[in-house]
Amino acid sequence: MSIVVQTVTDLVVPILDSKHFELVEVEFVKEGKSWFLRVFIDKEEGIDIEECAWVSEMLSEKLDSIDPDPIPQAYFLEISSPGAERPLKKEKDYEKAVGSFVHLSLYQAVDGEKQYEGILEAVEAETLTLTYRIKTRTKTQTFERKNIAKARLAIQF
Repeated sequence: MSIVVQTVTDLVVPILDSKHFELVEVEFVKEGKSWFLRVFIDKEEGIDIEECAWVSEMLSEKLDSIDPDPIPQAYFLEISSPGAERPLKKEKDYEKAVGSFVHLSLYQAVDGEKQYEGILEAVEAETLTLTYRIKTRTKTQTFERKNIAKARLAIQF
């Protein structure tokens, strides 16, 4: 699957660059019996549906022009915004998220937990620092970046 993701990334980046859009993530996944090629895009002031439609048209044209077809099976192409719970993938995503409420999923439990939500306080080369609440107490914890499976912005209720 990584060949499909890399091929699509190589095709979509010039399209996005021409409009100053940002590539957030490309995923190619099977859900049930169907395959989905999802491309998440954004820009500083947010992306709208017309911009997603334009990228979809441009990318579809590029994909259709390649012979042999880089994605031989049938799939659904989805172009969208990453949404309010945007994944944190790149270094600049983490830096922009300092001071924001985030969700971390860990590979290995820390203090018996593999999931944390709180305010991202600091981003260092090897660690992230998060302030979170446990019932009535506030705790600050530093996490090794190599132990972070996924990180995303979160909505605080």
